Amino acid sequence: MRNQTAIAIAAIVAGLGSTSHAQSLIVVNQGNATVSIVDPTTFGVSASIDEKRVGKVHAHEAAVSPDGRTAYLPIYGDTGIGLPGIDGDELLFVDLPTRAITGALNFGHGVRPHQAVVDPNSGLLYVTTEIDKRIAVIDPKTRAIVGSVPTGADNSHMMVLSHDGRLGYTANVKPGSVSVLDMAGRKTLAVIPVADVVQRIAISADDRLVFTSDNTRPRLAVIDTATRSVRQWVDLPGLSYGAAATKDGRWLLIAIPSISAVGVIDLTTLKVARTIPVGDAPQEILIQPDGRVAYVSCARSGSVSAIDLATWTVVRQIPTASGADGLAWASRQSARVSGK
Repeated sequence: MRNQTAIAIAAIVAGLGSTSHAQSLIVVNQGNATVSIVDPTTFGVSASIDEKRVGKVHAHEAAVSPDGRTAYLPIYGDTGIGLPGIDGDELLFVDLPTRAITGALNFGHGVRPHQAVVDPNSGLLYVTTEIDKRIAVIDPKTRAIVGSVPTGADNSHMMVLSHDGRLGYTANVKPGSVSVLDMAGRKTLAVIPVADVVQRIAISADDRLVFTSDNTRPRLAVIDTATRSVRQWVDLPGLSYGAAATKDGRWLLIAIPSISAVGVIDLTTLKVARTIPVGDAPQEILIQPDGRVAYVSCARSGSVSAIDLATWTVVRQIPTASGADGLAWASRQSARVSGK
């Protein structure tokens, strides 16, 4: 078994095999400005990538190209939302098979780029740029900015896309609103008032609902995407953060840092059905593409909790590094040419 595990990890690290299908969980660690690469078959860290930035600036989030070969790391800065500090001004490109930083896109001035989202429909890469109050539109092939989408609000921190890529939604933290964006037309369609402060954003499997956390009260806003208004509030056992909907559209998992747990919301009743203890200070949730496992980054414990969605139990605590936060999934079909 040990030999088989070693071979599997080696294959992922090197991207080897005449034709090999590799999957990895990408974890962004704010505490030491690294990215952990987790093998989902062994729940072990197969590699760690140093962001190699000058000073204390670091990434918060990550995204991965559809072919699973390139990770995108927006370098946010050295501070938090709305706080004084260094404003990040670049996006790093990381080659995952070699674990090497292969380039950087500079935004020309400090914009605090935060979340990167790849649209599999258009192939474009979107990055929130808080200071500019815009979404940067990037062509990953040329690694150039080809446009932008205004959000109409300050602190546009996190973003989700509708599954067809037509609409974007941003959580605007300190105005406490959600912007609705026409991604092709590159314009703001609406700004929805939600609360004094909001955090993170998620979308249902059928695109009918968008969710964001009220960061002043233990409740979740449920936004109707048809009416572009808050349809309902879901009471929670603590202040919440990141969320993710299951592929079958039945459940929404939400991180509740104040009690170090994940709440499971039944989307048919819009009530909390159960809570699952996880690592300390859960931040973000990512559900594996096959829908079997949910990964929860836990900042204070510097780990990722892996939840079996069939049994609603934590099957592994994966140590990564301090400040574990942003999560992304890499899945690739790769072939190596002999002699290269």
